[in-house]
Amino acid sequence: MKSTLLLSLFTLLALSPFAQVDFTSSNLPIVVLNTNGQEIPNEPKIDAEMGIIYNGPGSRNYLTDPFNAYDGRIGIELRGSTSLFLSDKKPYAIETRDDEGGDSDVSLLGMPAESDWVLLAPFSDKSLMRDVLTYTLASRTMPWAPRARYCELVLNGEYKGVYAILERIKRDNNRVDIAKLDPDENEGDDLTGGYILKIDKWEGSFNDGFPSEHPPTSNPDGEIFFQYHYPKPEDISEQQKAYIQQFMHQFEDVLAADDYANPETGYASIMDPASFVDFFLINEITRNVDGYRLSTFFYKDKDSNGGKLKMGPVWDFNIALGNADYCEAWFASGWANDFNTVCPGDYWQIPFWWERLRQDPAFLARIKNRWQELRPDVFSTATIHGLIDSLAGVVEESQARNFQQWPILGSYVWPNAFVGNTYQEEVDYLKNWLSARLAWMDGAVSQLTSGKDTSQHSFFVTAYPNPARHQPALFEFYLERPARIKLELHDSTGRRLGQIQEQLPEGPHQFEWPAAAPGVYFYQFWLNEKRIQSGKLVAL
Repeated sequence: MKSTLLLSLFTLLALSPFAQVDFTSSNLPIVVLNTNGQEIPNEPKIDAEMGIIYNGPGSRNYLTDPFNAYDGRIGIELRGSTSLFLSDKKPYAIETRDDEGGDSDVSLLGMPAESDWVLLAPFSDKSLMRDVLTYTLASRTMPWAPRARYCELVLNGEYKGVYAILERIKRDNNRVDIAKLDPDENEGDDLTGGYILKIDKWEGSFNDGFPSEHPPTSNPDGEIFFQYHYPKPEDISEQQKAYIQQFMHQFEDVLAADDYANPETGYASIMDPASFVDFFLINEITRNVDGYRLSTFFYKDKDSNGGKLKMGPVWDFNIALGNADYCEAWFASGWANDFNTVCPGDYWQIPFWWERLRQDPAFLARIKNRWQELRPDVFSTATIHGLIDSLAGVVEESQARNFQQWPILGSYVWPNAFVGNTYQEEVDYLKNWLSARLAWMDGAVSQLTSGKDTSQHSFFVTAYPNPARHQPALFEFYLERPARIKLELHDSTGRRLGQIQEQLPEGPHQFEWPAAAPGVYFYQFWLNEKRIQSGKLVAL
């Protein structure tokens, strides 16, 4: 079993670059920022200048080249919460500006024109791709997910490593495509949309808001707080505040009612189930430990445009996909949606919505049908592994400079569940973890409408990495109650190589099988003397 001890941020190893990287050119776009000696604050944005060098696909970009993809003014500030404490590699929010200092919509690296952007700074995610990978998957299943372009950043003459220019979540025809809502639109259909709300920490871009009238089921004294994202707190009128508050209270009252599953008058009359299903699947494939409770967005368009509550867009996956060592987040098994049960003492809890929806067989059937629709193609293991290989290829050259500037390979950076000695080991871990996760979801989703698993965890053994390459394989499972388990391992001739028999308490468990000679091996699992699963494990 693996310890879930969470190290304090203040006990982290102090990390600083050994030496300035000799950076002269890149296969990626180069972003150059100049703040004219000013320190970048958490807020508000300060005036600065940005130049982008990009000579097109397949062309080399030199630091001495002219700024040909952008050359102009910006506003810049720090963004994020925990990420601000981790290192000097900071994430930034930027706003492209005209010569008078006003917002200026521009297209950056082929992305649709807008003025608000994020410079994403992957750090504890040593694969450099968890966010970009997840947004790519989400863009294939949801109406919109942030587009991203990798780059290398130079700030005030200092090389800062691999970043990604990212679209910020914003109301826009090319982003969250809902109606524009002006402060004077305070009656009739105009008043009904559009709105974007979020559940998030209060640090960073704090937005005013209002509390839910329904606490999380696991914590009657807890509170869920909805923050205004669009319109901004300084722009939203009192009438608009009153309207969206009343709408959210009505939504939660309907969901909490005894007849909540009525197809005519229940939750489907006020929310869009399909958007909730897609949001659920993205957060579950990635087993996002922050999912549903932080960086969680939802929106409502005008009644004349449908007017139902929709989940999304998705945001912030740097510690998802097996990259966190607390609250069972590194497990490839178990629903991320059960966070309140796994970590009942955490301040940031999941709204009661999801537990309630999972009590409805019709909603579970939607999840199952959507999974079966997407799994053969968009969510296939081969497709996702191909995306990982493609992204790794994009940063193959630049990652070496990034980790020269930030020498963290082989070192623990909060909250790493895995520490690889090389970049390739980090990529391999991500691929192996996802293979195991997708296999677990195949089993768990298949049981959703069978009556076997509508609550916390199904018993499904995950073995990974598989194939195992010169490293131990982990057998991972969750017990809903104390039980006696037995694990047997056999070679291809049927000869038993090992056996484990133990009485175990409820909760998560892992067993390690040391690296073996190359070959094909078979395992069998018994639960309370009943054989419930068998499988194949390949050692390379």
